[in-house]
Amino acid sequence: MSQELARKLDEADELKKFREYFVFPEVKDPQGPLYFAGHSLGLMPKKASIYINDELKAWGKYGVEGHFEGDHPWLPYHENITGAFARLVGAKESEVVAMNTLTVNLHLMMVSFYRPTKSRYKILIENNSFPSDKYAVDSQAKFHGFNPQDTIVALKPRAGEMHVREADLLQQIKDLGESLSLVLMGNCNYLSGQNFDFQKITQAAHHVGAYAGFNLAHGAGNLFLQLNQWKVDFAVWCTYKYLNSGPGGIAGAFVHEKHHTSDKLHRFEGWWGQNKKTRFKMGPDFDAIPTVEAWQLSNPPIFQLASLRASMEIFDEATMPRLRAKGDQLTNYFEKLIRTELSGLAEVVTPELPQRGSMLCLRFKTSPKTWIHNLREQGVFVDFREPDIIRATPVPLYNSFEDVYRLVMKLKEVVKL
Repeated sequence: MSQELARKLDEADELKKFREYFVFPEVKDPQGPLYFAGHSLGLMPKKASIYINDELKAWGKYGVEGHFEGDHPWLPYHENITGAFARLVGAKESEVVAMNTLTVNLHLMMVSFYRPTKSRYKILIENNSFPSDKYAVDSQAKFHGFNPQDTIVALKPRAGEMHVREADLLQQIKDLGESLSLVLMGNCNYLSGQNFDFQKITQAAHHVGAYAGFNLAHGAGNLFLQLNQWKVDFAVWCTYKYLNSGPGGIAGAFVHEKHHTSDKLHRFEGWWGQNKKTRFKMGPDFDAIPTVEAWQLSNPPIFQLASLRASMEIFDEATMPRLRAKGDQLTNYFEKLIRTELSGLAEVVTPELPQRGSMLCLRFKTSPKTWIHNLREQGVFVDFREPDIIRATPVPLYNSFEDVYRLVMKLKEVVKL
C-alpha cells in the first residue's frame, strides 16, 4: 500500500476539514508531527483559547456578576455541555452532567451503587484494569470492611490469551451469582484496546441482581454508545483524551433515569445538587434536583467547561456515527500496514472489529523502550507500556490516512535500527 493510496483515501474523506479545527504540536520535522496519542491527551481545539479568554474577559468586566451577566453566564454554564454529552453517550439530557474528575466521579457512583452485604459484596473488574480503577475499588472494599483480595474479582482470560472471550465473561458473572454486587468495567481496555458489549454485560449483571457501571475513559468520544437504551446503571468518563478538553479537564457522569428519584440509593450531596429554585435560599435541608445533577457537589470550573465546550461543538458537527465509521476505516488501514510492513517485527494485540475503537496496541519483538525516544525526536507521538507495547491511536477528528502511512514507515525505520 503506497503513500499515493493514503492521499486518495484522504481526498475522499468527508470529515477531513476537522483536522483544521485543531492545534498540532511543534516539531523539527518539516512534514509536521505525527500525533497518535489522543488516547492519552487530545489535541487542543483552536476555539478553546478563544472561549477561555472570553470567560477571562467576563471575569474582568463583570466580577461576581459574571455568574448572571455576559454571553455565557457562569451559573448555568455546565448546561452548555449537557445536550452534547447526551448525544455523545446515547442518553437523555437528564442523565448526564459535567462535574469533578474521573476517579472522584467513580467514587461518588460507588457510594450509590456499591452497597455490599455479608453475602453480596463482590466487584467484578476487567483484567489489566487501569491502576486508578483498581485503587478505587480496593479502597471502597476496605471502606466497607472487606478484604480486597476476597472482594475484587478480575476477569479471567484463557491461558495464553490477552483478551477475555465474551462467553467466558458472561459465564463469570453467572458463576458469581448472588455474591456479585457490582460489575465495573472500562472500555476500551487501556492495555489491550478490547471493547466490551455493554448491553449484554448489563443484562447479565441485572439478571443476578447486581448493578452495572462503566468507566468510559477510552469510550466517550471513541465508541458509539447507547447508555440509556442499554439500561446501564451508571458511567463516568474523563474528557482530556478523545474529548480534547485539555490536561486535567472536567469529567462527565451518567446515571440512568430509573435511579434519579429512588429512595433506595444513598449518595454524597453538596449544594450544587440542591433544587435550583431554592439553592440560594441557603436552607438547611437538601432538596435534590430530580436528575443526575443531584450527584453534583460544587459549582464547576468555568475555564475547563469553556475548553470542553469548544470540543463538544466539534463533536456535534461531526457526529459519533460518522466519526466511528472513519475510525474503523483508519484502524483497518493501520492494521493492514502493520501486517505487511512490520511482519515478524510487531503484532496487533487489539481485537478485530467490533471489539475495538480507534486505539491499536502493538507488541514488538524487541522492547520499544530502546527506541521510543528516537520516535519522539522525529516528531512522532505514541506511548509505551511495559514491557513491550506501544499504543497508537488514529483519531478520526484530526488524523489522516497519510499520517497512518507515515507512522508505519517511521516505526519500520526505527525497529530495524
